Amino acid sequence: MGLELFGCEKGPFASATCSNETLSPPSDSIAGNRHVKFQNGNYSILPASKIDTNAPDRLELSRSAEVCPGRLSAVNRYALVTLMILGGASLAAAQKTAPSSDVLGAHLNYGRGCAACHSPHSGAYGNGKAKAADSTLGNTILWGEGDDSLYGKTITTGGGKFVEVLPTSMSATTPDASGMLTCLSCHDGNYAMGAMMKNTLYEKLPSTYGTNSAVPTLIASNNTGAGNYLNDHPMGLSARVSCGGANEWDCTISGAGAVQMAGERSRQFVKNYGYFVKPGNYNNTAVVVCTTCHDPHVMNVVTITSSSISGLPTGTYSTMFFLRAPYNPNDSNPLSNQTAQFCRQCHGDKSNEMNGSTAGTVF
Repeated sequence: MGLELFGCEKGPFASATCSNETLSPPSDSIAGNRHVKFQNGNYSILPASKIDTNAPDRLELSRSAEVCPGRLSAVNRYALVTLMILGGASLAAAQKTAPSSDVLGAHLNYGRGCAACHSPHSGAYGNGKAKAADSTLGNTILWGEGDDSLYGKTITTGGGKFVEVLPTSMSATTPDASGMLTCLSCHDGNYAMGAMMKNTLYEKLPSTYGTNSAVPTLIASNNTGAGNYLNDHPMGLSARVSCGGANEWDCTISGAGAVQMAGERSRQFVKNYGYFVKPGNYNNTAVVVCTTCHDPHVMNVVTITSSSISGLPTGTYSTMFFLRAPYNPNDSNPLSNQTAQFCRQCHGDKSNEMNGSTAGTVF
């Protein structure tokens, strides 16, 4: 990155005239018969006759060097930007975690672990969970739960705007089979009653949460009326993710239904936070299912690698509720926006980047 140097330097070897050159720190640079030396955010321009060519490769400069009043020196700007970058990295690093508990968390299922959901043999029959004859049980992801009570049922979410008719078999190729039937077989409090769920939150909530009511873990069983899905986030094949509108990211949808954060603002959001959610692909359209936001195999940590769609430093970050991205409402910083950032992955119109703010992710 080139930096503009503004002259009017004062020092024992400074030039008498102002300089307006573009250089690239941290290396010294020879410009004609002058030599620019950087140190401690200041610089001066020395005549070539004053250059010590035998000096070690380090920056040396008279501390008396100054820049024109009212103009921030280029090196100061360079140092400031560097400190901002390092500061942001250190804040992110402060959020890195090494959990001491098993990452499956609540999905250890009272010690049964993986076999509580997956059966290595005979599907739901192998788990003793087959409720009715079903030749498809276990054919997909070795699923070990009996989902027949959910087959073909209609659930309406998002205030009544999103109507989902669930698949009639776990062998369905639509994303609501492995992305919704699987989750609802335990987390539905209406059609799938009788699963091992106790409707009691496993994780410890921060003090910012209310205490007037218990937080349920079953949908449609939340003291707002039996079978009420209206107060649940939109999900299903009609809950489409869009790009390019007034309320959407400047993203694109590929021919395979994948969201590509390709626009200027969406790319900046990825640098500041990332794109961790995994919409389902239905007829080459991105749709929201349970597993779009939740990873059922990791409850309390998110691992960011060099291949992640994120500009955050690599490492493991705190999360809750099996969410796929950094999400820590227990953060001690009252100005932390990481939980808001999670929602902004889809709700681009609510983001800093879409509203002219330069704020990144605050941990």
